Amino acid sequence: MSRLALAVLGLWLIAAPMQALADERDPWAALVSGSHVALVRHGNAPPGYGDPPGFKIDDCATQRNMDERGRAQARAVGEAFRQHGVIVDKILSSPWCRCLETARLMGLGPVENTWAVATSDRSPERLVVLKQMVAGWRGPGTLVLVTHALTVQALVGIMPDQAETVVVKPKPGNEPGIDVVGRIAVPR
Repeated sequence: MSRLALAVLGLWLIAAPMQALADERDPWAALVSGSHVALVRHGNAPPGYGDPPGFKIDDCATQRNMDERGRAQARAVGEAFRQHGVIVDKILSSPWCRCLETARLMGLGPVENTWAVATSDRSPERLVVLKQMVAGWRGPGTLVLVTHALTVQALVGIMPDQAETVVVKPKPGNEPGIDVVGRIAVPR
């Protein structure tokens, strides 16, 4: 490999992590300023998507739940919110156990569960309610919604990783809608 190629590779290896940090500054600043919404996907819950056949929403033993890695991720997300000084006004969670556990382990305040946060493009009525809820948020602090990847995808077109946060801002004025501010990777 030529010296020029090595130099370019070296600069890229230095710049890529710095760019990732810069990309996260805007979403953190938005959350700190208030009146934004944090869409947090639940922590790691192997083996992937969905629940076992015959699961019951009121019985965690029948659902796909978080493992220790997911619990550590949930605590780390909450700690990152505290370290950045994010003031959380309200926390809403999907009624699935992996979301409720994530929200509680974040330790940011009381957690309410609602079906509106457990939606996808296959439940258009709930998606309308969720869009109205997010578009209508005015703070003063942050609204945290702990939910699923398919909910975030249906709402803003982004498929987040487990324990990733997508930050959105309601459009100003009376115009309904939301804008994506950015993404915050799973804290390490």
